[in-house]
Amino acid sequence: QVQLVESGGGLVQAGGSLRLSCAASGRTFRRYAMAWFHQAPGKEREFVAAVTWSGDNKYYADSVKGRFTISRDNAKNTGYLQMNSLKPEDTAVYYCAAENQGYGLQYGNKQTYSYWGQGTQVTVSS
Repeated sequence: QVQLVESGGGLVQAGGSLRLSCAASGRTFRRYAMAWFHQAPGKEREFVAAVTWSGDNKYYADSVKGRFTISRDNAKNTGYLQMNSLKPEDTAVYYCAAENQGYGLQYGNKQTYSYWGQGTQVTVSS
């Protein structure tokens, strides 16, 4: 099993940047695919980005391509989401998620992931 704790959220003006971190417990973090989702008030939890266990393959929602970058450092058991050129519509609670790496994972589907953090609030003011 793995436990996930997000950090790095906050209040930022439109056009600004934030870097979210996802600290994972356990020695087997490197065996897990990792993803970020976000959820705005009254809306469904939506896919933002995902990365395979090795970091070699990355996937993004169309709405964040070119602005957000997902990465991970398996030696530190930590994943990251660098968010640039933030927009007010990026305002949401951001969740880190993980699942055992395997073939055929649907990275953009929240049902794929067994492990979730508690979330960190990101607010972008206009």
